[in-house]
Amino acid sequence: MADGPIPSGVPLRGREKAHTRQVLAEAALRLFTERGFDATTLDDVVAAVAISKPMFFRTFTSKEDVALAPEKELWSGYVREIEACPLSGPVLAVYQEALEVTLAGMDSGWERRFAVSRRLADATPSLTAHSLQHCAEITRTVVEIVVARLGPDVPERVQLHLPLELMVAAWRWALKEWAEGGFDPGRAALQDRMGEAFSAIPLGMALTLSLV
Repeated sequence: MADGPIPSGVPLRGREKAHTRQVLAEAALRLFTERGFDATTLDDVVAAVAISKPMFFRTFTSKEDVALAPEKELWSGYVREIEACPLSGPVLAVYQEALEVTLAGMDSGWERRFAVSRRLADATPSLTAHSLQHCAEITRTVVEIVVARLGPDVPERVQLHLPLELMVAAWRWALKEWAEGGFDPGRAALQDRMGEAFSAIPLGMALTLSLV
């Protein structure tokens, strides 16, 4: 589950912190997979990489945090993309394109770590709950960013929130389909499933409206 290299343009302190984060996440995911999430203690994780608990807590907040590190890396990147991308056209398309760009830009080892993390989350109720809570926090953050960027031209918040929820629902469907493929095809397969899910949103909305 090795990560890709840390970009040379990142300052030394930032590279060291990123390296520590990578090493911790890899060790934790390996131990959680081998022993089970609940059976693995924080002491086990820090011992595996010979660091102290204070250093761990300077990098992650909990066992759940490190277990979901790949997922949180994706959504952190998504927030940065929303902060920088053009806000023009249908809001759903803006949200979708931002996720496509973010996914394409993850490092070369990310999908392998993400696959392991998702397996753990699917099998561990506490991780599932943590993941859902994090998703809700990201959703609120993204809407707040868009509201702030649009300024006086901002529409009703529900008009910004509901398209984001639709995109997240499509993303979860794509993950399910990818998981059922055994994760072996890699990122391209995940991107294909995501494209299929996004393409189905307009038809799904039309079918819902036709039943009213």
